[in-house]
Order: sequence, then structure tokens, then C-alpha cells
Amino acid sequence: MAFQKAVRKRAKARIGICGPAGSGKTMSALKLAFGIVGPGGRIAVLDTENESASLYAHLGDYDVDVIKPPFTVEKYISGIREAEKLGYDLIIIDSLSHAWAGTGGILEFVDARTESAKGNKFAGWREATPKHNSLVDAMLQSPMHVIATMRSKTEYILVEDEKGKKVPKKVGMAPVQREGMDYEFSLVFDVDQERHIATSSKDRTEIFDGFFGKLTEEHGRSIQTWLDSGEAAQQPTAEPEQQLPAGPKFITKNQVKELEEIIKNVGADRGKFLAYLGVKKLEEIPAEKMTSAKKALDAKTKKGDSATGNVTDITSALTARRIPFETKEEAGEVHAKPSYQDTASKEFLKTKGFRWQPSDKVWVYKMAA
Repeated sequence: MAFQKAVRKRAKARIGICGPAGSGKTMSALKLAFGIVGPGGRIAVLDTENESASLYAHLGDYDVDVIKPPFTVEKYISGIREAEKLGYDLIIIDSLSHAWAGTGGILEFVDARTESAKGNKFAGWREATPKHNSLVDAMLQSPMHVIATMRSKTEYILVEDEKGKKVPKKVGMAPVQREGMDYEFSLVFDVDQERHIATSSKDRTEIFDGFFGKLTEEHGRSIQTWLDSGEAAQQPTAEPEQQLPAGPKFITKNQVKELEEIIKNVGADRGKFLAYLGVKKLEEIPAEKMTSAKKALDAKTKKGDSATGNVTDITSALTARRIPFETKEEAGEVHAKPSYQDTASKEFLKTKGFRWQPSDKVWVYKMAA
């Protein structure tokens, strides 16, 4: 192994488009796609939005594969692999949010596993995290360009109109996806519902710094020009890279992510956990200790039936589903405030023992005394 001068290589597009329902995510994705692949390129669309992708057939040529419930990770990966096998240049995943919060998605998978494990949430995330990581890997390692749309939760805010009156305005909030998903993309656009205006919340290309406008094919062509401006990747040499003979084999990056998720969800003390394994950081855990590490965290979830542990489970679930909440320690309560139209979150709160409090317009969970 040796350090080399940093050089940007040619790459495939990895683009995320976020926005509430009706903001124009699908149309924006298609326009970018046409610009990226050019007139001779082939575009595939994985449609989870009730066949809505076909409504834009007048924009150009593309093929659609409809995914129906349950929206399992396996269906998404199968669709990506099939598009690769058929030689498509670009795939649009519309929408990626169903794989997380839709029927049969990751959150529902975790709830089912938790219930079957008698409330042990770790049991659910232990299986769900590798499943989710496999979908991320399928997108990042694909030889195709990838554009993924993600729904944003909606909320109403009061703004002044041209007459100075306060009026409600519907705005998009965080995308319905695993926290940190935007790190996986090179470009992320947030699209406004009212005027379909896009802004860039992440831009490694530096093309869209300060951008504010509607996405067009021309923007797609700009992205393709940037992608092609990198140096061609070197062909692998005939002699395979040798592994270093010295030193222990450590857990993989995906296993590190898995442990990070488990530590967060069970509320483990990171310092004590690392000390127990005799390492200073997760990346130093030997591969052969992965099983014992997970067992140690699993054991934590089975210690007692304290109110604190229960509240930790509640707040972890709220965080995972991106439901805004506030802990009122003096009152012994957790207050959750899902958006007005988020019916799924309201039903979830009911199953967790929350009760609607009309006077304060908030869902309340009473901690055990």
C-alpha cells in the first residue's frame, strides 16, 4: 500500500431528490435522467408510487417496472440487478422511502421482529441493518447512474402573504429515510411543493452551489459533463493485490455501521462496551469477536424491566421514524408531535401507548413511576 496523488476519477451519478407529495420529484428525476444519458441512453424506472411514473411518458422514452406492496429490500435489489442485466444506462428509484417506511419496509420489519422477540428491539435491528446496508451497496456499486427520489414529511408553517396576512404554507421536512442517507449521494436536491423549485442541500460537483430553480435536461447534461471530466479509471493489473500478512482481521465497515445502530438503539455506554472488548474504537474489533460483541449488546436489552429502558425504546423508535418529540422529565412524560397529515405515525403512537391530548395538541406517553 502507498499514498498517491488524489485524482478525481470518472464516476456514475448518484443523485437524491427529496420533497413532499406533489412537489415534482418524478418529473425532475426524469428530466435530469434524459440530460445525463443523452438521446441514445436507456432509462429504467422502479415505480412504487401506484404507477405514477408512466404519467410522464410524453417527456421521452423510458421503461417502467412497478413494485407493489410489500416494499421489501429484496424487491428493490432485484429490480436494480435486472436493470443492470438488461443493459440500462440509468435507473430511477421512485421512491426509495417505501423501502424504509412503507408496507413491508425496514421499519415494519423491525416492528415485526421486535414483537416476535417479546419486545427485544435489538433482535429486529440486528437483522434490519444488514438488509438496509445491502440496498445501499446495490445502489452505490451499480454500473448504472442512479437517481433516487425520497418523500419528505410535510408540515405547515405560518408565513406572510403579499398583503401581510399570516397564511399556512405546506413545507417539506427531513426525507422519510434512514438518518444520514443523504451522505450516500453525490448530489441531493430538495424540491418545493408549491412552485416545484429545487435547491441543492448537498453538491460534490460544485455545479449547483446556491442553485434555486426548476431542474431541466440541461442540468442533467451539466452533470454528465462533470462526470466525464474525471480521469478514466486504471485497468487492474494482472497481479492481484496481496493481503497484508501481519495483524488481526477486523470487522468490516458494514459491521461497524451495524454495531453503531445497535449501540444507539439499546442506549449502550460506548466506553464500557469498548473496554469490555479491549479496544479503543469499533474499527479495532477483531472479526472473530463480532458475535460476542452483538451478544453483549443483546444482553443489555434484557437487563431488568426499568422505566428508563422502556422510555429509551420509545424515544429510539420516535427518532427512527423521524417523529418530533420532547421529553418532559419533571412531568414524567414524552410528548410527540407528528405532522397533521402523518396518519401512519399517529397509528404507530397509539400502539406504543401514546394518548392524544387535545388541550395541548400533542400525543403524550406517561412514563412508569
